[in-house]
Amino acid sequence: MDNSVRLWNSNYIKVWCANFMIFFSFMIVTPLLPIYLSEEFGADKDTIGFVLSGYTLTALLARPIAGYLVDSFSRKAVLLICYFLFFAFFAGYLVATSLTLFAIVRTIHGAPMGSVTVANSTSAIDVLHPQRRAEGIGYYGLSNNLATSIAPTIGLLIYDYVSKLPHHVIGCESFTLIFMVALLMSGIGFAINSSVHFPKKDIIPNKDPLSLDRFFLLKGWSLGIVMATIGLSYGVLANYLAIYGKEELGMTSGTGVWFAVLSGGLILSRLVGARSLRKGKVVENVTHGILVSVFGYLLFAAIKHPIAYYGAAIIIGLGNGHIWPGMQTMMINLAPNNKRGTANATQLTMWDVGMGLGVFFGGMAIEYISYSAAFWFAFIVNVLGVIFYFVYVRNYYIKSRLR
Repeated sequence: MDNSVRLWNSNYIKVWCANFMIFFSFMIVTPLLPIYLSEEFGADKDTIGFVLSGYTLTALLARPIAGYLVDSFSRKAVLLICYFLFFAFFAGYLVATSLTLFAIVRTIHGAPMGSVTVANSTSAIDVLHPQRRAEGIGYYGLSNNLATSIAPTIGLLIYDYVSKLPHHVIGCESFTLIFMVALLMSGIGFAINSSVHFPKKDIIPNKDPLSLDRFFLLKGWSLGIVMATIGLSYGVLANYLAIYGKEELGMTSGTGVWFAVLSGGLILSRLVGARSLRKGKVVENVTHGILVSVFGYLLFAAIKHPIAYYGAAIIIGLGNGHIWPGMQTMMINLAPNNKRGTANATQLTMWDVGMGLGVFFGGMAIEYISYSAAFWFAFIVNVLGVIFYFVYVRNYYIKSRLR
């Protein structure tokens, strides 16, 4: 390792900040949308779920296509087009005057969101020196974590504060102001990325016929399965912990604190893990992460108490903070340079698949059995992913990696 090689070069800082803006603008809006749809359009729970699910579906479908595009065309051009569309659709929230129109805007918005996360993370890899790439991927995730921990709190503060003021004081409703802040922050991110200078690379047209491997990294299928099991387990907890806390633990508020504690664990873990990633200990990072996080799911499922509720958050955060950058680096190391975008898209897609399955099966378990059954299901799936990792994935990666 050459210590003279800079990690925080100007282009990496710009891409890092742009990613923060993506998730800040996304997360300042997302937690409040159910309230907005209920208050503004009188939507019931089923309708709210239907309207918001479209966003997830289009994001999931767009990721593999985005991976192909960033590998096949100018990286910066694809990034800026995706980022501009992500920014522009926030304006659609301001002019959507009916539930149907809002549902259309929100659903279509999922495509540029899914695409820009793939394009931006691939761009971060491009502007990092190869010797600092694994470490840089770890720090890159901090931008997600910081935005995710800060933005919902700011959104809730704006909502609570503006709602109590006379309309003429601010000149607009609380949700209008929140949508404007999201539009502004994403616009700043777009402007930042416009000034990024990418290493000059020749785009070599792929003349092979279209195949699954152009959109999904087939060599990374086993890593993808592990990522899906992690996403499923997390999806069960993240989507049902609020109602579980209220109905089973008598906690009327605490979801925000849970995610803040989780983010604290993620941030601490990424800072600590970056040191081992810098030394090339990618497999070790993932191994430690999955062993730590599985105990978080066990704690959440086994003990019905606020201490376990919040304790699981910090443990899962510590584990996932090791898993994410390590798994992303492993996926990148299985791919040739002209398939970095596809590798990133594969990881994100499998996470989305797992999250979606977690919402679906977790909801069924809660509806027909109990909350306890749903959380034990999440733990068991996580254990199966851990077993598969140790039995097959770890050795497969060591034998198959390209670098």
